[in-house]
Amino acid sequence: MPSQTRIAHVHALASADAEAQRELGRIDELVERATRSWQVERSKFVSPLVWSVAVDKAKAMADVKVVALGGHPNAERRIVVCGREESLIGVDESSTDDECGIVAMHVKGNFMFDKASHPDFLGAILGTGIERWNIGDILVGGEDGATVICLESIAEHLSSALVQVRTVPVTTRRVPWDEIRIPELRTKDVKSVEASLRVDAIASAGFGCSRSKASDAVKDGAVKMNWQVVKKRSVLVEEGATISFSGKGRLKVELIEETAKGKFVVQMKRFY
Repeated sequence: MPSQTRIAHVHALASADAEAQRELGRIDELVERATRSWQVERSKFVSPLVWSVAVDKAKAMADVKVVALGGHPNAERRIVVCGREESLIGVDESSTDDECGIVAMHVKGNFMFDKASHPDFLGAILGTGIERWNIGDILVGGEDGATVICLESIAEHLSSALVQVRTVPVTTRRVPWDEIRIPELRTKDVKSVEASLRVDAIASAGFGCSRSKASDAVKDGAVKMNWQVVKKRSVLVEEGATISFSGKGRLKVELIEETAKGKFVVQMKRFY
């Protein structure tokens, strides 16, 4: 019987936007090329939807290994590395050696009086002429700055070009992986009984906000399901789905059971 994660990926793939479909097509080409040439191939950084579907698809392939690497266990944006099993011995999602093609860059500055957020760091990086696909996760570290996961090929450029974030002068340098600080991922189990599986109802219960606030968030494009922006509040949530709410984190719908009275018991795990 297929896992709920696999089912969620199938539904996510069916509703993926055009860009995600193109990225998946490119990864299919990389897998084919790696299999034919016996060389290791690497993608650019892609969304959770793309790399999770790519890894899932590879499980049904013989002699092919596909690994998604993001520099830390909870990474959202990752590159996809693919090749013959013999070529990727010892490589798994926690790998960060020099052969992986990604590095960690520390952006250091005094942000005590001018705090910078994820969009601030990303905007400053893109302002140096870098394309978004070169950049993985940005781990904001408070007053001290942030750690940026990026392709090794742009590390030298960032070191010289990224000199300011907001009004704060910064220095940018490559750091060893064991020096990066991974923000602690907190979780909370949530159980709710709902009359409907509409995404605004589930988001309201899972994120602990009013139904109207959840509805407004959907309307504003701040809610994603399976890494795709939800366009209608009436979209129904299925077991295995991942829902994110801008500024509130994300949650995984782990179990849905219908009661004798036609309501739904929904068990979720919230990450924040």
